[in-house]
Formats: sequence, C-alpha cells, structure tokens
Amino acid sequence: MEFGLFVQGYVGKRAETDPLAEHKALMEETEYVIQADTSGFKYAWASEHHFLEEYSHLSANDVFLGYLAHATERIHLGSGIFNPLAQVNHPVKVAEKVAMLDHLSEGRFEFGSGRGAGSHEILGFLPGITDMNHTKEIWEETIAEFPKMWLQEEYPGFQGKHWQLPPRKIFPKPYGASHPAMWYAAGSPSSYAMAAKKGLGVLGFSVQKVSDMEWVLEQYKTAIRDAEPIGDFVNDNVMVTSTAICAETHDKAVEIAVNGGLNYLQSLVFRYHDTFPRPDGIPEWPELLPDYTAEVIELLIAEELMICGDPDEVLGQCRRWERAGADQLSFGLPIGISYEDTMNTIRLIGEHVIPEIDTDPVHRTSRFRKAAGS
Repeated sequence: MEFGLFVQGYVGKRAETDPLAEHKALMEETEYVIQADTSGFKYAWASEHHFLEEYSHLSANDVFLGYLAHATERIHLGSGIFNPLAQVNHPVKVAEKVAMLDHLSEGRFEFGSGRGAGSHEILGFLPGITDMNHTKEIWEETIAEFPKMWLQEEYPGFQGKHWQLPPRKIFPKPYGASHPAMWYAAGSPSSYAMAAKKGLGVLGFSVQKVSDMEWVLEQYKTAIRDAEPIGDFVNDNVMVTSTAICAETHDKAVEIAVNGGLNYLQSLVFRYHDTFPRPDGIPEWPELLPDYTAEVIELLIAEELMICGDPDEVLGQCRRWERAGADQLSFGLPIGISYEDTMNTIRLIGEHVIPEIDTDPVHRTSRFRKAAGS
C-alpha cells in the first residue's frame, strides 16, 4: 500500500480573526506537500472546488500544482480533481493542463477527474438543473476523449450533446510515450464499479470505516479484471482517505484532535456535499455537530473512522486498510490543528509508518511500471 496527502485550501473560522487566513492556509498546504515529498509519501492530491466558503478555497489547483512541480522532486502530484464538465472547464483546456503539468513534473502528474461537490457548486455553473446526476451524463460524454487528444497527432474533433470541437492538433502532448494515469472521484459503490469498467483508478473521498469498505474494494478488484480501458492502460488502483493525526504519544494525538475543530469541518462537509447520503445524527446547516470530546475521538478511532495515535498505533490502523485491499491511503490533514502539529504528523508517518508498508520506494509512475513489466 502507498501513501498520499490530500489538501483543499481549508480556511475554516480562522478568517474571523486573521485577515491573512486564506493566504496562510494556501501557503501552509504547499509546505505540507513539500514535507510529504521529503518524508516518502508517493502522492499529493489537490482539490478543485468553487464557491465553498471556509471549506475549500483551492479553486485554481492547476496553478497550485504547477508551483509544486518545481518545489518537489519525487512525489506524484494529482488533480483531486480537475472538473472536465464543459460548463466548468472546457475539455480541451483540461487536456492541455494535464499534459503541461505532466511535463513540468517530468511524469509525476496523475489525472483525477470528477463532477463537482454538490448543489451549491454545480448550480453555480449549471443554473436551473433539478437533478444533480445530470453532471454524470456530461462527464460520461467527455472522459474517453482525453486519451484521443493526448495520443492522436490530430484530434478528429467532437460533436456531442454538451460540447463540440472541430478537428485540431492539441498541444502539448504528454511527457513520455503514454499519458498520465487516469482516476475518478467516486462516492458510491456503483461509481467504483463504473470506474473499474473504464479502467480508471478510484479516488475514494467519501469513505466509511474499513469493515464497511472491504466489499466495495473487493467488488472493484473483481470488476477491473474485465476492464475495457478508455485510456492507454488500466489503472488498477483504489485510494481511500482518512483524517490522520500522529504524535509522540496517544494522549497528545487525542488532545490535538480535540482542539482541531473537526466537528466544524465535518459540518461543512455535509453543508456542501449535499448529494452524499446524510447519516443519522448529522444536523442540517447552520446547526453544527457538537464539539468533539476526548471520548468522541476515542470512539472515532475505535470505529475506524479516523487515524489517530502514536506512531505504532497509526501503523496498526494503516495496516487495517492494507489488509482490506486499499492500494493507497491518503491523509486529509485538518487545518484546525496547528502548522507545527501537522508537520509533525507528516514527519512521524514518514519515519515510522511508510517504510513498514510502502513496498515501492522508487515511486515509478504507473505507465513506466507497465513499460517495465513490473
């Protein structure tokens, strides 16, 4: 199993007292990725969201990732996601951005795509629609066109329901002989199965506890054996996400979590991701979840809903996901905790956890693995 970091420009309530909160959040997250590169993480994923106040101010993630392509050496940089709906980003512009980032990172870029966070974001670009699943039709029409744009000398053009393009040569072409690995942000078991059929890796951003996900991972692994890949190769990969806090002692990690404002972050998740099923006990915005106590944090750890503890405990918690069949475990680092504690989490995981589990420290890209026959 490999490891990743997920950043999204989470500002939270800090802007109420600090006029530079947004700037600090974005710059701190670049430093988290740079530290993750040093600490042996394989992936860093940067979100693309629009209009989601406090929750995610990382809208221009292509610019963010371009900076990181120069500031890092080994870590793979992924769009988590680029939104390829023509009403948000024209597909040709997405293809161009992906290929450019592939060059700037010299083959370390990973192309994750998706359809937007929820009604607040989607209706900003597609006003008037009543069914948020309408975006699936647009994404389905578009996604298979990207490998054609990258690999064909001249793209023959496209005449679809939602966008059109005459024949054109699209530049730049990706770095190397193929194209970046393709991933899909999936939020339901049916989405995992769809991604497997198309030969796409899965970015599992809305993940339940380990035991509830085992059958979904198994289903994906079974389905992808019969994939009909839309790209140049099958990307047989499932990434799952979890909040992670690691400290020198268990008690210190729990203390950090209690003071991290995780209830506010979780309340914002369900404020904006309103297409997710709402679990029992989650209040409707602006009502908030109550503050998390040490007892709540211990319960979340026991229920496998967050990773938290000293390095040995975190290693054991990560091994649960390894046994369940996850290919990558990506950590969301709550901005509510301090810069120092976040950097310490990254360093401790890099020193004590990743070397015990990651079996491919060279971190070659998926396409170069294919070419090498490994």
